[in-house]
Parts: sequence; structure tokens; C-alpha cells
Amino acid sequence: MTDTAISDANIALTAAAAGQINQIIASQGAKYLRVSVIGGGCSGFSYKFDLESDAAEDDLKLNRDGATVLIDPVSIDFLKDSEIDYVDDLIGASFQIRNPNATAACGCGTSFSI
Repeated sequence: MTDTAISDANIALTAAAAGQINQIIASQGAKYLRVSVIGGGCSGFSYKFDLESDAAEDDLKLNRDGATVLIDPVSIDFLKDSEIDYVDDLIGASFQIRNPNATAACGCGTSFSI
């Protein structure tokens, strides 16, 4: 992956997401939150969230307020121009990805199609 591809990704991490990541990492003993896109789900692709202790050399690292999110090179293409947020409202609390590349999404917001 080239530095140009990484800089063109334009993936944002909100302050709310960074705060929640810091809380989760502190309680779980991990260093990073990994966000990836995998095949499957009712709309074709799904977002996956994992805790990691190590980063791969070719991971994109998003940093904000002490929190770091890792994104693998394949997932970067699916997440280009997206925003990773954390929302806590009446229907529940969850990480949400606002992805302008998604042409359709399921009702729960965890799967999408391009």
C-alpha cells in the first residue's frame, strides 16, 4: 500500500468513538480497535470490530485523543470517506459507520452493499 492510498482514504474518527475506544481498551488490556469489512450479512458486506494488541505493518492507523483504530488495506477501499462514530441513544449504544460508499444497508446498520 502506498502512502498516497492511505492519505486518500479520508476516514474520520469522532471524539465520541475515541472516548469509547479508550474506555474499552483500558478495561480489556488491548492497544487498538480494529475495524474491518468482511463478506456476509444481509446486504453483502459487514463491519467487524476486534480488539488487537499488535498492528500489521500495512495497517492504516487512525489516531484521536489517545485512541487508535487499525484498518487493513482491503477494508480501506470499502471505508473510504467514512466516519466512525459511537452513539448512545434510547435504542442502544454502538459504534456506527457512516459510509457514503454504501448504496444500501440493513436496518441494524451492520451490513451494507456497494
